[in-house]
Amino acid sequence: MPVHVLTPDLLEAGGLEPQVAAFAQAAGFKAESGGLLLLPGVDGALKGALFGLGADPAPFATGKLARSLPKGRWRLVGEAVPADAAALGFGLGSYRFDRYKANGAEQPVLALPEGVDEADLARRLAGVTLARDLINTPTNDMGPEALEAVVRGLAHHYGATVTTIAGDDLLSQNFPLIHTVGRAAAEAPRLLDLRWRGGRSGGLGGGRRITLVGKGVCFDTGGLDIKPAASMLLMKKDMGGAANVMGLALMIMDAGLDVDLRVLLPIVENSIAGNAFRPGDIYRSRKGLTVQIDNTDAEGRLILADALALADEEETDLIVDMATLTGAARVALGPDLPPFFTDDEALAVRLTEASLSVADPLWRLPLFKGYEKDVTAKVADLTNAPAGGMAGAITAALFLKRFVERAPRWVHLDIFGWSPSERAHAPVVGGEGQGIRALYQLIRNGL
Repeated sequence: MPVHVLTPDLLEAGGLEPQVAAFAQAAGFKAESGGLLLLPGVDGALKGALFGLGADPAPFATGKLARSLPKGRWRLVGEAVPADAAALGFGLGSYRFDRYKANGAEQPVLALPEGVDEADLARRLAGVTLARDLINTPTNDMGPEALEAVVRGLAHHYGATVTTIAGDDLLSQNFPLIHTVGRAAAEAPRLLDLRWRGGRSGGLGGGRRITLVGKGVCFDTGGLDIKPAASMLLMKKDMGGAANVMGLALMIMDAGLDVDLRVLLPIVENSIAGNAFRPGDIYRSRKGLTVQIDNTDAEGRLILADALALADEEETDLIVDMATLTGAARVALGPDLPPFFTDDEALAVRLTEASLSVADPLWRLPLFKGYEKDVTAKVADLTNAPAGGMAGAITAALFLKRFVERAPRWVHLDIFGWSPSERAHAPVVGGEGQGIRALYQLIRNGL
């Protein structure tokens, strides 16, 4: 059945069958954003629908159709929305997280618009869905061991290899900060190292070398600097960086891109016990820099520091890290516009262009050297929690930058990983893929 997708201008310009136009006028349909009018046939059966985009259509407005149309097979009519954006919007809006529900509702099906690359659409949707599902799953079912199992399943599917360093082996193999943050939890902290060589049939490798690093804090109590109860409610999402990195890795591997891919995931739970790390402690990182713990709730940058140091020890063309790192990023830009940081001007321009081209919003914030002094401590090389509470997203990025020296390109994304309200393309208040479609576009098009 057809769904006529219309702006107010297109509705006013005509083009609908006279009977349909008359019915729309009688029903008061004005093609406002999200407006839906079901069309009856002469026999009273459902004949089609009209869908309004409003005067300034959102990129993925068609996502609302996935929840408002009756079940059945539908096709889009009209060119008010580009075919790929319309299909992607519908797919994103079809998302459900019903793992813990007794029954799931039957959904409408959209015929693929002409000209859409079905395989590429499917992998982009799969990557976002994976990120959303992992973040939405509560920690009792998505702790460090369960998250490792998902990574291994993904690796097996695409012929990648995974090695794990866990528990006290982190100390013997020089990952002290990862061990420090996760040692108080019931499940051992760990570092996962996934490797995949480009090409659908195994390839010969030798392509662009890309390393992805994702913060995997499966739950964050805040440690001894414990969070208040209200702030702890969303802390199952503190592995959102790892979840998004996995979604991006899925896209890259499924597309068979010509890259040598490495994924490093430090995975911990920041818990409280007698052996929890303390405010005032000083630890030596993998890189050799010492870090004074001025707040145990600034743990994400600690585990990333060891993982980034490892990433930087190997020749690579690009290091990308993703993390639900700071509340300051949300204060500055809100939940839907993640900041990114890089000192590579060309990379910044290309990533911005990629984000605009696929409607995956990102905004560059500066690695302002004037704040580097705030990251230093009096009796250690670095502090994990600068005093003053200002420019927190920037100082966190500057902290991480100290652990990346050799790589020619590095970009840090401070994501929220969460949709705080329902939108057309984000029907569930919950986990969200942020920045990964833009990064996929960047990598697919060449660095």
